[in-house]
Amino acid sequence: MRNNGGCIKNGKSKLKVVRFIMGAMLIILVALLGACQYKGSVSTIAPNNDKNGEKNNNQNTDSDGNKPTITPETADGSENADNDNTARLKLISQVELLALGYDYEGAIKQIKDYKGSLGDYHQYEDLSEEVNKLEKEKSSLLLYGGEYRSITQINHIFFHSLIADNSKAFDGDSMTKGYNMYMTTISEFNKILDKMYQDGYVLVKMSDLVIMKTYKDGTTGYVENPIYLRAGKKPFVISQDDVNYYRYMDNDGFAKRIVVGKDGNPTCEMKQEDGSFITGAFDMVPILDAFVKEHPDFSYKGAKGLLALTGYEGVLGYRTNKKDSPTYEKDKADVKKVAEVLKAEGWEFASHTWGHKDMYKISYDLLERDTNRWLNEVGSLIGPTDILVFPFGIDIEKTLGNYSSDKYKFLKKSGFNYFVGVYKKPWMQVKKNYIRMERRPLDGQAMLQFPDRVKDLFDAKEIVDKDRPQQNW
Repeated sequence: MRNNGGCIKNGKSKLKVVRFIMGAMLIILVALLGACQYKGSVSTIAPNNDKNGEKNNNQNTDSDGNKPTITPETADGSENADNDNTARLKLISQVELLALGYDYEGAIKQIKDYKGSLGDYHQYEDLSEEVNKLEKEKSSLLLYGGEYRSITQINHIFFHSLIADNSKAFDGDSMTKGYNMYMTTISEFNKILDKMYQDGYVLVKMSDLVIMKTYKDGTTGYVENPIYLRAGKKPFVISQDDVNYYRYMDNDGFAKRIVVGKDGNPTCEMKQEDGSFITGAFDMVPILDAFVKEHPDFSYKGAKGLLALTGYEGVLGYRTNKKDSPTYEKDKADVKKVAEVLKAEGWEFASHTWGHKDMYKISYDLLERDTNRWLNEVGSLIGPTDILVFPFGIDIEKTLGNYSSDKYKFLKKSGFNYFVGVYKKPWMQVKKNYIRMERRPLDGQAMLQFPDRVKDLFDAKEIVDKDRPQQNW
């Protein structure tokens, strides 16, 4: 009995052990199945692919076994996210530079055209915020900066070739008097730019001053272009006459011609005493380009200046007037190249007539021949322009009303719509068929003889170069 009872007891104990083991195995099996189901669900939500596109589920938990945060960017792959971040940072930098120069439309369009790995700009918080910021800034702009009621009130200032070497221009020879009266030194020009920038002036193009409006009856006509600037800013135009580098200026401290530099930007070439040439900022074009690059808010949508050209000694320092020159064809090709680069940089061109004649005094026949020659020899190289800058600043008519002369009709037929003279203060007319505008010279004569005429712009005593002679006329 004792032995039998012991067998029964032992059998019951073994049964308990078996049941315990089977229960434990069942618990482990359930746990394993649950873990597999959990893993599969994470992979379905955010498959983490390696560079070959294969699932890598081992990366779904960190080293502590915690579930990672699932975001659109990590779901799309860290490499795509990095590329998106880099592209967006670059884009934001570009559009903010455009906005500084008042091209808000262009800046906003660039962002709205953006396509990233997640889709359009709406999918990126930083781009959406940038658009909102730019639109807010744009809505705060004022017509002509709130400083003028009309575009006809703005300043148009002009210069001739800048003196790069004072010792040669003011050396006491027969040319010194003329240089002293009509030229400006680089030092003076830089001071004028600084002063105008500090006073809130902003460069605009001649072509930005007006727009063509179509009326209900189908006719068209020029009207003022509403230019919106930041509060306190003032639009103005700058131009330079006779950008031809005439022979009489040789060895007198001026640039020789405009060239395209190694960096692809326009610069100036200047002849040295030993006959060699160096390039640098020896005239208005490279100086103003550099200033705008440093101060992008000084230019409205990339505007620079207006270059007025004659033709009787070539163009931009190239003797394209001499058909028998061995470099004639190359000079023409070089002018075309330089002109294209200048226009791409925001510069505009104007006719200053071919022979620099008084257009009021000359006959109709001479005006016609001169205009056609300019169009054929100069316009064919620099491209179309509808701006005419009068030699000596003298208009074709004395009237302050409407043009009506045969000279005007011929010039209009020849493609000219802007007619530009010289006066001591701003003056402009916007007519249905044309625009007239006066410019203010900022040269030695203005600063030495008529300082009161420029006192609204600057104190002449603070601008005049220490090397400039006293008034000698």
